[in-house]
Amino acid sequence: MYGVCGCCGALRPRYKRLVDNIFPEDPEDGLVKTNMEKLTFYALSAPEKLDRIGAYLSERLIRDVGRHRYGYVCIAMEALDQLLMACHCQSINLFVESFLKMVAKLLESEKPNLQILGTNSFVKFANIEEDTPSYHRSYDFFVSRFSEMCHSSHEDLEIKTKIRMSGIKGLQGVVRKTVNDELQANIWDPQHMDKIVPSLLFNLQHVEEAESRSPSPLQAPEKEKENPAELAERCLRELLGRAAFGNIKNAIKPVLIHLDNHSLWEPKVFAIRCFKIIMYSIQQLLSHLDANSRSAATVRAGIVEVLSEAAVIAATGSVGPTVLEMFNTLLRQLRLSIDYALTGSYDGAISLGTKIIKEHEERMFQEAVIKTIGSFASTLPTYQRSEVILFIMSKVPLPSLHHPMETGRTGENRNRLTQIMLLKSLLQVSTGFQSNNMMSALPSNFLDRLLSTALMEDAEIRLFVLEILISFIDRHGNRHKFSTISTLSDISILKLKVDKCSRQDTIFMKKHSQQLYRHIYLSCKEETNLQKHYEALYGLLALISIELANEEVVVDLIRLVLAVQDVAQVNEENLPVYNRCALYALGAAYLNLISQLTTVPAFCQHIHEVIETRKKEAPYMLPEDVFVERPRLTHNLDGVVIELLFRQSKISEVLGGSGYNADRLCVPYIPQLTDEDRLSKRKSIGETISLQVEVESRNSPEKEERVPAEEITYETLKKAIVDSVAVEEQERERRRQVVEKFQKAPFEEIAAHCGARASLLQSKLNQIFEITIRPPPSPSGTITAAYGQPQNHSIPVYEMKFPDLCVY
Repeated sequence: MYGVCGCCGALRPRYKRLVDNIFPEDPEDGLVKTNMEKLTFYALSAPEKLDRIGAYLSERLIRDVGRHRYGYVCIAMEALDQLLMACHCQSINLFVESFLKMVAKLLESEKPNLQILGTNSFVKFANIEEDTPSYHRSYDFFVSRFSEMCHSSHEDLEIKTKIRMSGIKGLQGVVRKTVNDELQANIWDPQHMDKIVPSLLFNLQHVEEAESRSPSPLQAPEKEKENPAELAERCLRELLGRAAFGNIKNAIKPVLIHLDNHSLWEPKVFAIRCFKIIMYSIQQLLSHLDANSRSAATVRAGIVEVLSEAAVIAATGSVGPTVLEMFNTLLRQLRLSIDYALTGSYDGAISLGTKIIKEHEERMFQEAVIKTIGSFASTLPTYQRSEVILFIMSKVPLPSLHHPMETGRTGENRNRLTQIMLLKSLLQVSTGFQSNNMMSALPSNFLDRLLSTALMEDAEIRLFVLEILISFIDRHGNRHKFSTISTLSDISILKLKVDKCSRQDTIFMKKHSQQLYRHIYLSCKEETNLQKHYEALYGLLALISIELANEEVVVDLIRLVLAVQDVAQVNEENLPVYNRCALYALGAAYLNLISQLTTVPAFCQHIHEVIETRKKEAPYMLPEDVFVERPRLTHNLDGVVIELLFRQSKISEVLGGSGYNADRLCVPYIPQLTDEDRLSKRKSIGETISLQVEVESRNSPEKEERVPAEEITYETLKKAIVDSVAVEEQERERRRQVVEKFQKAPFEEIAAHCGARASLLQSKLNQIFEITIRPPPSPSGTITAAYGQPQNHSIPVYEMKFPDLCVY
């Protein structure tokens, strides 16, 4: 009966008749398209027949291969490809099994054309996304066979190149098919990676051999089109780009083994090329982070933490196309996270169906970004880290003309959070920063912007600025020794590491010392300071004394601390009792430290006597009672006796006898007023008046007696250089007194003073107008008045008699 059915075509199953009809009598005519469309329609209408269609096509293909009828083999594979592209039903798995069986049959053939044909069909299959999972499919054979094809050693160079490229494409298809499917065999297992990675490296390695043959110009374009090395590099980049952090080890280990086995560490050109490909794959994570900018904060934090872990072992200069691009990506994500936390949604407005953002998750993501920035920066050399520091500082919004800030309550919150997060990032980068030259570590453009933020009202921002400065200045690891403020009787127990101030540091302090002193002084006067701020100020003063101090700097620092003591004593700022006690304690701790560093016995004795007096009579003026969890303060700080204060005259006397500049020590420290003060948002009308008064005083019409020219000698120049500082300080004191007068004097006194100056100015103007309008005296002579005194007689101009020389 079966024989009868086989002989009579009308009695055969319909799917077999449809399959047979797609094959023409002459294989050179190709696939019969109309019959192929009928077969495709039948497969879509009856998907349960798809597995039988595949089995029958597989049977015909195996028979044609055995009979060397390669034309029909190509037609069968073309039909299989079209069916795969058209059918995505649940029965596709059984059809795929037949398809893979036929591909394996072609790959096993010794004919290069059949191997290439099977590879091309497999690559098309790898690009198809299946709707149904597969639990039992295996690709072990294909990994082994494609790897073998990558090592082809065919006699014909062109055929060898085609086979190798087919093998690389096949491995690329296996990776694409299995890497995203959890139900498939794990392609990252060492048994697979040990075959895939060496096969790709083998083709990368032989690119030099192909280039060394120096092909003719006519052959060069073909070789550019058919280059296994470029395809292998692209495939390796894709492989590493798809690797998770936990799988990257299995992909890199075969690289190391391959380099060892083939002695490729020297020359190191190929090894460098391999690891450039590996490390540039980190850029894939950065791109993935940008692509997931609206994903949940936990997802973004996971990506950032992977970046952080990868950056710890990253080679210098190979973390991406450019270092700043990578930091720019992280800072952009940080700013987006701040916006998400403020608005509560990814779209800027909450509406129906909008995913609500959890603020604590965004905060966790922000901390992960800051940690990653620090991890990346720790792998960079000093010069690159300096560039990153300048780049981050340029992103900090400041209230200036060049950096406009957002207005409104939401804008202020966004500005504040952005400032805090960027300063945190800057602190992470500056931690552990080592530079022998402070001029390069703290350039002028960076220091100006950093100190500008120190004048802001926000206490948290000011604290970050102080900590950043401490990180830069501390080059010998002394900062933790000043974490607590105390008056030690012997600082040798701290085991400080002190080096002589270098010439570069001296130049830096000459250029920027007054700027640093001014900001320290103004920071001490802030009412919102807490214990952490005073500890940071003490650490900054101590580190400047150890790292950057010469005799001139020591003198200026002592003057600065004595001026801070005057702030607490005079209390023009109306500071709370705690702040005043903290300033007294800060001065005591620093002077105790600097006196022992200078090793001047009389200076140490004076500081010791004042500290002992305070211990007995006013312990609330010492750090041991102020900088504790529960400060022990007094209710009244008015009328502090002189024995409890460090006296400037006494310090000038004892230090002057030891070679220090006594004249400079006698002059009280007064900070300069600059344009930076407007950033503090505390500019008063008194400062505006002081500018007007200064202009008036400089343009005063009062005449001064002319001093005869003095002979310039060496002694004159020496005296001018020595006295210039004192004159400058006296001028600042005069300005301060004028400002204080306009701030505190009664309105009637200020009005009377201004009226007197106005009347004096008006009288002078009247004299000038009278001289200008009235004609000059006659050149003919003078007449005598009744009192016997000569008096000029004015006559009209037209009656004047001019000498002949004036007539033209």
